[in-house]
Amino acid sequence: MTILFAVSECVPFVKSGGLADVAGALPKELALLGVETAVIMPKYSLIAEDFKKRMNKTAKCEVSVGWRRQYCGIEFLEHDGIHYYFIDNEYYFKRGTLYGHYDDGERFAFFSRAVLEALYTLDLAVDIIHTHDWHAAMINYLLKEEYGKKPFYQDMKTVLTIHNLQFQGVFPKETVHDLLGLDLSHMTTDRLEFYGNANYLKGGIMAADQVITVSPTYRNEILTPYYGERLEGVLSERQNVLTGILNGIDETIYDPLHDPHIDYHYDAENLAGKRKNKTVIQQMLGLTENEKIPVISMVTRLTKQKGIDLIKRVLHELLEEEEMQIIVLGTGETEFESYFRYMEYAFPRKCRAYIGFSEPLSHNLYAGSDLFLMPSKFEPCGIGQLIALTYGAVPIVRETGGLHDTVSAYQEKTGEGNGFTFTHFNAHDMKYTIKRALSFYHQKDIWNDIVQKAMTQNVGWADSARQYQQIFDRVKRGEASCSRVKKALNNAF
Repeated sequence: MTILFAVSECVPFVKSGGLADVAGALPKELALLGVETAVIMPKYSLIAEDFKKRMNKTAKCEVSVGWRRQYCGIEFLEHDGIHYYFIDNEYYFKRGTLYGHYDDGERFAFFSRAVLEALYTLDLAVDIIHTHDWHAAMINYLLKEEYGKKPFYQDMKTVLTIHNLQFQGVFPKETVHDLLGLDLSHMTTDRLEFYGNANYLKGGIMAADQVITVSPTYRNEILTPYYGERLEGVLSERQNVLTGILNGIDETIYDPLHDPHIDYHYDAENLAGKRKNKTVIQQMLGLTENEKIPVISMVTRLTKQKGIDLIKRVLHELLEEEEMQIIVLGTGETEFESYFRYMEYAFPRKCRAYIGFSEPLSHNLYAGSDLFLMPSKFEPCGIGQLIALTYGAVPIVRETGGLHDTVSAYQEKTGEGNGFTFTHFNAHDMKYTIKRALSFYHQKDIWNDIVQKAMTQNVGWADSARQYQQIFDRVKRGEASCSRVKKALNNAF
């Protein structure tokens, strides 16, 4: 069985979020299970020159983007045993950022057709194309509505993984003809139409043989209006082929016993190195150097989705009332960036904000922090809490999506639990939970037990990769795509 991952970003080439981590780790885990995998993605100018020098141009073709005929180079690189193909077109991909451009609809319409044309050009007859998020979702739709009618493509199936339903690729209805080359018969409610516009992700959902979300809880949440982002009706129609599989992390990258970014290595049996790393970050960032002061870290986008507005409401009170320190690493909305800069000024020995991103600093924060705060309004899966568990930075999270599936609240009576949780999206519930966590921090026997439970939780990809393999097997056999028909027959009788 051959699986082609079609993605807009992938570690180690480019990364803006958790999608890149998944695209980098999951193919390697599947390969260990005997699944033949490859990855195809845009050749961005942002990719490091060392990688570009290793790429070999293997073919070229022309791709239709509406009435346009655009050049498509296809380059190849083998890395860590995985075959990577890169779609080369500088007009679309020589940009300073991955997304957020005025012509993103055109860029990823091109990418979607380019992937399908590249398969034919390379004579690469894969069993399943595994697409990710809206940037690649139109591959599913174009295969079903157009390419699947050609002999070369007719046996190919598709799986779509939704990493964040909030981002859907919604563009004016003219996009359907002008960029996708489809007639306006596709602008109906059971196809691409979405409140008068065209919706790439909706098209992918409607066309895929299987749809996957990145945690079981998020799978159920998006069937409701609160989390469904106006697609809950479409997802409910397809819920018989909708599955939740929890993300993992690449344990070769995130490993406190061998991490090259941190000064002192440690594991669950010997936490001395973690305490030393705490002193390192206190010194590095100019905080009061005291091992007894609990350090809370956040590595996050500074947006409302991540619960930053909750923090804004109560952090001043917390820092006045508690002997604690907080360190924030990330970028986002100007309002929140400015707020953390102010808090740094107001509490110079208790608060630090690094507005930007640094991979080495993030590893140091996980390794040197006692707690990791992630109060998200919604969280499809979350990578931060998984890394925090691995490094023994005890998570404080809201019970939503993947946070609910991976972090369990500490119970005094039984000693069970690997973190601290709160249910309602409420600033004072969050504040109470932080205070509760801090109270246990000062009970060292209890605290060390919680840290060890966190560090020994399975957060790798092995179990999830087996679940993906099972999905791929069913899709290849045609079971997933037939389930809708079976359901209709059952309802008829």
